[in-house]
Amino acid sequence: MSTITSDAKTLMEVLEGTLPGVEAFLQGRLYLRGNIALALEVDDLLPPPRRDPRSPRCHVVDVDGLRSFYLEGGRPGAKPVVLLHGLGATSASFLPMFWDLARDHHVFAVDLPGFGESSKPVRPLRPAYFSRWLGHWKKVVGIERPHLIGNSMGGRIALEVGLRAPEKIDRLVLLAPSLAWRRYRAFVRLVRLLRPELGAIPMRVLHRMVVLSLRAMFSRPERVADAAMHAAADEFLRIFATPRGRIALFHAAREIYLEDPHGTRGFWDRLPKLSRPALFIFGDNDRLVPRAFLRHVRRALPDAEYEVFDDCGHVPQFELPDRTNTRVRAFFAPGR
Repeated sequence: MSTITSDAKTLMEVLEGTLPGVEAFLQGRLYLRGNIALALEVDDLLPPPRRDPRSPRCHVVDVDGLRSFYLEGGRPGAKPVVLLHGLGATSASFLPMFWDLARDHHVFAVDLPGFGESSKPVRPLRPAYFSRWLGHWKKVVGIERPHLIGNSMGGRIALEVGLRAPEKIDRLVLLAPSLAWRRYRAFVRLVRLLRPELGAIPMRVLHRMVVLSLRAMFSRPERVADAAMHAAADEFLRIFATPRGRIALFHAAREIYLEDPHGTRGFWDRLPKLSRPALFIFGDNDRLVPRAFLRHVRRALPDAEYEVFDDCGHVPQFELPDRTNTRVRAFFAPGR
């Protein structure tokens, strides 16, 4: 179920097609609760002549037998950009960047397997698996050599694609990407013993606790409207309420912590082989991916580009959207 509320004027503008629903949401004039994907389909109900081309269109395709949900917007034929969300998030976590890039790019934002409206396979959810799935999804949708932008877990997946299939992508933007832990690995043995399938057991999580956790991901949470915080919490809880949703979350979180930092398959020993142009953006007040990782990335990829945003947390595309979009656009500028 989805609940959409706004003042009468805004609602009429959305229904008449003079104000895109996503723009109203980003401006704080329209509030979403419950199923965000369902709410996004409101714009899809408008006939094409009245629909802003930047407005996300909702699609579902079959990829390797999995229901795979994604948003599409912008100008077909323009440079494609694929947005990859983080752990516990969905395609909606990229709405500010989606809306900006859709002015002159062909933009796609996926719900990765295990999250959002996509299927929840009961299996290890490692970067290699997501990389293969994304390659198959691109074939199904018909996308060639897109830019990839990933936040947190999505950034790690983008790096994996760049390492495994560099010829099939263009540029990479990594927003606070989750990277293999070099320290704090004392619990590896214990985590290996814990089974994600325990997520099948019902678990009650309070909405206010999820909101508090979300706020902790931002340096200054007041920059993000309370309506957006509550909508994100609703979306997380809606998926977490299902056994498969919990199992998928635990599988993905487990693999992030257990990834080998060194060795034949070790992340940090493989990273110097990345050949695609890459831009890394870190927040100086990120509690999940500390900026201390930057020195290790610089050592592995001295030719990559780097930014550290002052007074920024783990989700720069939502906390500092204008600054993030400006930097990403400069990186994507033709002729670079």
